[in-house]
Amino acid sequence: MPVVFLNTGLPLVRNISELPQDNYGRGGLSHITLAGSALHVLKEVEVWLQTFSPGSRTPIHRHSCEEIFVFLNGSGTLYLASSSHEKYPGKPQEHFVFANSTFHIPVNDVHQAWNTNEHEDLQMLVIISSTS
Repeated sequence: MPVVFLNTGLPLVRNISELPQDNYGRGGLSHITLAGSALHVLKEVEVWLQTFSPGSRTPIHRHSCEEIFVFLNGSGTLYLASSSHEKYPGKPQEHFVFANSTFHIPVNDVHQAWNTNEHEDLQMLVIISSTS
């Protein structure tokens, strides 16, 4: 079957296993940008596939945009400080996450995803809005 290309020069259908993968210097992380402004000419969102091996986690961080996490496989803990934009944000809340669960991260809320499952990878789709 012939490969169909978009007007961007990218194939219409892509194999995820052939997309560039990075770990950003964090052992146990696999990050693949499935769709986003740099590679796919999207202006409003990016979509990432992230896989965390047992015990691995993101750093504690925040974004000037919204995020949606869709957990595909495994289980773990999501830490969220929903008042982190205030002067004294308090202690982050722990949320148990599992396959087929989803979570919304508001703008500027400090968060961290952690694979606390000792036996399997935690895999999630991350949909992140544009920061511009």
